[in-house]
Amino acid sequence: MFQVRIHGRGGQGVVTAAELLSVAAFREGRHAQAFPSFGSERTGAPVVAFCRFDDRPIRLREPIMAPDALIIQDPTLLHQVDVFSGLVPDGYVLINTARSLDELGLTEFLGRFRRNRICTVAATELALEHVGRPVPNAALLAGFAAISGRISLASVVAAIRERFPPKVADANAAAAQEAFDSVMQEMQGVAHAEAD
Repeated sequence: MFQVRIHGRGGQGVVTAAELLSVAAFREGRHAQAFPSFGSERTGAPVVAFCRFDDRPIRLREPIMAPDALIIQDPTLLHQVDVFSGLVPDGYVLINTARSLDELGLTEFLGRFRRNRICTVAATELALEHVGRPVPNAALLAGFAAISGRISLASVVAAIRERFPPKVADANAAAAQEAFDSVMQEMQGVAHAEAD
């Protein structure tokens, strides 16, 4: 079973991201579930959503305490909430930011994890450019597909097209493609740096 925890703020599409990820996994023939956890149901409040997928039926129903992957939709949460709690040692981390890990003050902390599984992507900027709204979820799911290889970009885009009307889906798909390409490029840079 592969478990993903998504951290963000109300209004950023955190719950929708988990749902889209579960639909993408389902489209690939897997069993999947997605569900949110709300602290305070208002725009801007911290929100957590969960997604699990597996080749076998999923019987678990509790929140994900030891995620295989973290998607952090709002970097302001990095030093306010323990978003890294329980992350497995070989887990994936994708952070929505245009800043580097050094600029975020995370280089030393994340040094105990595998560098080729940690990435940043400017998903909000991509959403603003393509969608016209600061809703980074589609771009982040494509980034997750790139960094983890656990789901295909095609399945993410298909889930987006299933969920949104054509014009909105096209804009989100364009943001997703650009995010996917950006993360793939960053991961190639990491691989070259590690090879040197």
